[in-house]
Amino acid sequence: MMGAVSATGGYLKGRLRRQDILGAAIEVYAEAGYHGSSLREIAKRAGITHAGLIYYFPTKEALLAAVLEHRDTQDADRERFATTPPGREVLRRFITLAEHNVRNPGVVDLYARLAAEAVAADHPAHEYFQRHYRTARDIALKSFQALADRGELRDGVDPNATAVAFIALMDGLQVQWLTAAEDVDLVGILKSFVDNVLTSPLD
Repeated sequence: MMGAVSATGGYLKGRLRRQDILGAAIEVYAEAGYHGSSLREIAKRAGITHAGLIYYFPTKEALLAAVLEHRDTQDADRERFATTPPGREVLRRFITLAEHNVRNPGVVDLYARLAAEAVAADHPAHEYFQRHYRTARDIALKSFQALADRGELRDGVDPNATAVAFIALMDGLQVQWLTAAEDVDLVGILKSFVDNVLTSPLD
């Protein structure tokens, strides 16, 4: 019994330590970008040794992948995109995600920095962002297509082009909002875009 308790305690401690490291990495990436960061600085910020960090994340690339997957998992769990039928509710959840991002500017800043860096094909997050955008466009497309099939998209609105524009607008607005939050109503503009392609307002 003591062995089982010890193992459980060790597992929990390991999970908490990983969370500390991910939190420190998010802070450092947001300040310096991926290329400007180091595992030693992240370890220092997390309050552990460099060797301790390497135990959990053996390479800089492995840590970056964990940070990005952690963000996606949080978003997916919170908004439940995978279990929500395509249509208006999915679009509402995109708006809710934008509202969440406005309340968490540090995470948005990190994402914007990494997305810009990852345009380079040799960046370790390049393939991640390819998958990320492909998935986001696919989720949006299924909803706009479902709405078109039900006659809820305006005449002449192409579901595929609208899905691409919607995801591009969402990310582009985030960058503008980061530089001039008082001038950019991120959530309002995103919702206005959706309302303009539907036959009736989203809400």
